[in-house]
This record gives sequence, C-alpha cells and structure tokens, in this order.
Amino acid sequence: MTTPSTTEEVDAPLVALLAASGQEHALRWWPELTPSQRQRLHQQLAGIDLEQLQRLFRQTDLTATPDQALRPAPVLRLARTFEDRERDWQARLCGEMALKAGQVAVILVAGGQGTRLGFEGPKGTYPVGPLSGKSLFQIHAEKVLALGRRYNAPLPLYVMTSAENDADTRSFFDEHEWFGLDPDQVVFFTQGTMPALDRETGRLLLAAKDRLATSPDGHGGVLHALSAGGHLADLARRGIEYLFYYQVDNPLVMVADPTYLGHHIEAVAEMSLKVVPKLSPQEKLGVAAEVDGRVRIIEYSELSPEAAARRDSDGGLELWAGSIAVHIFNLSFLERLAAEGTALPYHRAVKKVPHLDEHGRLVHPDRPNAVKFESFIFDALPLARKALVVATRRAQEFEPLKNAEGENSPETVRQAMSNLFAAWLNSAGIEVARRADGSAAVPIEISPLLALDAEEFRRRLHGAERVTEPLLLDAPAEVGGMLSKLTRARDRMNILGGRSAGSIPSSDSTAPADRTAFSSPRREHKCHADIFC
Repeated sequence: MTTPSTTEEVDAPLVALLAASGQEHALRWWPELTPSQRQRLHQQLAGIDLEQLQRLFRQTDLTATPDQALRPAPVLRLARTFEDRERDWQARLCGEMALKAGQVAVILVAGGQGTRLGFEGPKGTYPVGPLSGKSLFQIHAEKVLALGRRYNAPLPLYVMTSAENDADTRSFFDEHEWFGLDPDQVVFFTQGTMPALDRETGRLLLAAKDRLATSPDGHGGVLHALSAGGHLADLARRGIEYLFYYQVDNPLVMVADPTYLGHHIEAVAEMSLKVVPKLSPQEKLGVAAEVDGRVRIIEYSELSPEAAARRDSDGGLELWAGSIAVHIFNLSFLERLAAEGTALPYHRAVKKVPHLDEHGRLVHPDRPNAVKFESFIFDALPLARKALVVATRRAQEFEPLKNAEGENSPETVRQAMSNLFAAWLNSAGIEVARRADGSAAVPIEISPLLALDAEEFRRRLHGAERVTEPLLLDAPAEVGGMLSKLTRARDRMNILGGRSAGSIPSSDSTAPADRTAFSSPRREHKCHADIFC
C-alpha cells in the first residue's frame, strides 16, 4: 500500500521491488514519519535482498540431510591408556608452543540478550559466579588475562556483539576497566541481522512504524563480520595463526585449551570442534556426523527423532557426539572462505516475534508467528580440507546458561562450577563436603587468576585441607590465608594422572617468548607428532 507522497520520496526502483515482492505494506506509515525516521526505514529496506528472502521462505528444508546418509563422525576419544595420555601430553606441548609464540586469538560470541533469564541486558553481563557474583564476561576475560600471563603472550580477544547489545557490551567492559585486559587487546565487532517474516504469508514484520522486525543472523555471521570489518587482516597483522571460538553462555569453557589446540595443529586440521556424549536422543545439541566423507554438524531441530534415537551395536547412541560450540579455526581457512565469497547456508526457525498489527499497535504473540533465518558457523566444517572432532568431559567444560529455571539455569550452572572446583580441590588432597549424589555440598569458586586448571591449582597449594563451608579463592595472594582457616585432613591425596607434580609443564619454568604484543609477523610453527592418531 503506497501513497503519492511515498512514491515521491522513496527510490522508484525500491518501491517497484517492494510491490513486486508483495512487501509494499512496509511503507504503510510513511506519511506519518519524520525525515529521520524515513531515512532509517529507507536504509533498512534498501539493505535487504528481497529476492533472497522470498527464496528462503519458500524453501522448507534449507539444510536437510537424509537420515540414511548420516554416519558417526570419527572422534579423538578421551585418554584411556598410557599411549593415549602420552598422545595428549605431546599435543599439550605443541599447543603451548603456539600460545607462547603469540599465534592464538580468542573469538567470544556474545550477541545474545538475557531475556530468557528474566534479565535485562547482554547475557554476558549476567552475574553467574557462585560466590563472587562475577559476570560471564568477567570470568571469560580473566581466563584470557591468565593465559596471557602464563605464556607471556597476551591473547587478542575479539567479542562479537549484536546490534541490540553492542553499546551496552562496550560500556560494560569500560565500566569494569576491561577486567584487567589492555583495551588494545579487546576488539568488538557486530554481527549482521536478518528480517523476520510472517510465518503464514512471508510478509515483512514491522517492530515499529519506522523499523523492521529483525534478529541477529546467527553465529555463522562471524565469518562475514570478521571479513567486512577488516578484522581478518588485523588478525594477520598481529601474527595470529589460530582462532579459538566459543559462546558466552558457557563459563566452564577451557579457553584456548593447549591440549585441544595441539591436537588441532598435529592433525593439520583447518577447523576443529569439541563434543560430549549426549545425555539423551532429545538433548538439544547438534551432533557431529559424517556425510559423504565430510564432517558436519546436524542441528538438533533438523535431526529426525528416528536418527537421533538410532543405537549402535553396544546399545549406545549411534550419533552420540553433541557439539558444545567450541571450535578452532586456522586463520588461513577463514581468509580463504572470505576470498572465495563463501556464504554459509541459512537455517530457518519458527519463533514468537512482536510486531505491529494493521492498526499500528504492537502485538506480543502467544505462539510462534514468524520465521527467522540464521547461519551457523559449524556449516563451515565440510568446507575445511581437514576437520577434527575431539571428545571432552561435560563436567569439565560444558554447562551453558540458557534458562531462568530448570536445566541450564543459574542454579545448575553455579552447581556445575562448584562441582568442577571441588574436583580440583580433591585432586590437590583437599576434602570437600558432598551430597548423596556426589555433588559439592557448598558453593566453591576459584578465580581464573589463581588457576586455570587442576594442575595449576595443585602447583599453588601446599598441604591438605577439608572444605565444609563456602570457599572463594579469588587471587593467588589469598590462597594461604583462606585455606589456613580450614581444618586439616588426615590423609593427603595425590591424584596427578600418572605424572609427578614436577613434570607438569609450566610457564614458570620457561623463558618468556621473544615477542612484541599484537604486532609480530606470522611465524612458521611445526610440531606434527608421529604419535597422533
């Protein structure tokens, strides 16, 4: 529906294109808009590929894969034998070489809001520390800071935001003095958006009279955002070879895990992913599968119930490997995709989207009314010359924050963090009060600035203690004072995975890397161990 004033002030080709695609209703309130509002709406409409939108809307199975084509992906399993442990040891040394050489950067995907948590603001600002109340952002930033200190090579942190939370995210970092990071170490970049379409008609939905209803274009938008913003070139300038990628809602992530990184390098992979065994066929995790000889992730919503429930000869799930959205990319791989103009496919999702009705009133639907389109970064897997899948333990690395109550809620995330730190205490010979189900009976929190893993924690402690009350260890200087208040246990445990404490690699025993932060040229890095399998 257009008016004379509309066609006079909007580019004629755009008006014609809107009419041809049945989207002229987007200009319904044009006569009521101010000049600035008209400019905003015009720019938004002009930036949309209407033909692509209609094509995507008509395609009901954008990324479907036949069940019979799905095979379990080859997975590097958890260490069970001496040879496996030796393999992991060599991989860790290899990964540490890359970290010391300043060849690793971190990509933190943080475009989401805390809406499902009943929280206003970016999800990364949510206070999740069991005792400290630290935000997700602070926990992740402190891990990056601690890694830089451990390997004497600060890691650049690239934070992908959305149009909705970019300003708030930047302000949060600034207000908290960048959590100890150098501001030059942190780069923010914003993912793109896609319009939402009416589920029944495919018509554009309006969030306001001068604004379309849009949503972030998915974590697959990281590829275009990095390329379009010049960040791939910036990463190359910094001497980066490997990008560690993960999502903000998982505080258990082992950021830039050197063993994982080493396996990626040893395998000469271009892209890697971590997986955990699915708890059930219905768990909402994409699964790693092999299709036509290529590793892929099949999104849970696109996996048929029959395929999800398929069993192997041992009675376990055939497609058991659930992705935890932790990847490593070679920078050269992303550069190649960008140079070739590779566009990752879109997936469709039916969601509830607030919109204006025909009278200009904002409607909050009580059922899914709209189609959203998102691209997923894991769809780059089959484009890699070699992809690697690595198994990890859920209790050590995966408990995402997604819901206000129930599973994946603040309660379960804080409990998972306490359980992890309780395991660290146990491995250092410190008893922890437990519930009947084995979970930690008291909240426990250990700052990344004190220790990034159980091995580092053991190196920092002396003697054995017993924890029966809430325990917060927030900085190295606090260790002695905090633990001296606890009662000493009778027997000292010594759980070191078959190695003596003195054999654990540490940045304390190595010379600082000869490197100028963020400006070193690319270096040749080879450590392809023969024992990799």
